Amino acid sequence: MSYQSVFRRYELKYLLTPVQKKRVLEAMEPYMKLDEYGRTTIRNIYCDTPSYRLVRQSLERPAYKEKLRIRSYEQAGPSSPVFVELKKKWDGVVYKRRVALPEREAMDWICGGTPCLRQEQIIREIEYFRCFYGALNPAAFLSYEREAYYAGDSSDFRVTFDESILCRQRNISLCAGVWGVPLLGQGQTLMEIKCSAGIPLWMAAVLSEQGIRKASYSKYGTAYEKMIYPYLQGGRQYA
Repeated sequence: MSYQSVFRRYELKYLLTPVQKKRVLEAMEPYMKLDEYGRTTIRNIYCDTPSYRLVRQSLERPAYKEKLRIRSYEQAGPSSPVFVELKKKWDGVVYKRRVALPEREAMDWICGGTPCLRQEQIIREIEYFRCFYGALNPAAFLSYEREAYYAGDSSDFRVTFDESILCRQRNISLCAGVWGVPLLGQGQTLMEIKCSAGIPLWMAAVLSEQGIRKASYSKYGTAYEKMIYPYLQGGRQYA
């Protein structure tokens, strides 16, 4: 299985209305291409401590933050390849390290404490993270529909559109179906610009023309604020 395992880039987020998304897509047409997978459903399990230490730290917007998730690009089975991803952000730059493992092995390692049999640098980094924070639990299941575009000039400039972002805290499994509480407003799309350098002038122009401003938006952070924290305070459990 061939895949990119190390990323270093800026990730800029924007919340779009349907009209804004249409205008951005029109501006992208001469420069960007939809990737080979088209519209896909991405599934994630976010791992956290019993006290939700990781998401609480992230919501404080520190200069440095980190998180761990397990991701699949289709409904998984026990032997399906999934990605264990360690994601860090320092001074606005995102660093992501990931490794592919069978679903059962990934869950047994990260959430069950079973040692990973493979020995490589990224495995050791993730293991250090896991040991540093102690017991990690599957804290939330997050899914969304994504369309990803890449630059036609072979640069690393990418744009993704995420819709139907759903979260739940029951049946947290990549082998289960997709359902949960919506986290976006009606008609909203979360656009992410991913690049290692600056934004192209044509993209900067359409963002300015449409009055599109950067948003501080975290899927897991939003889930914590909207669902998890109210439940911990004795409110209604949404899903």
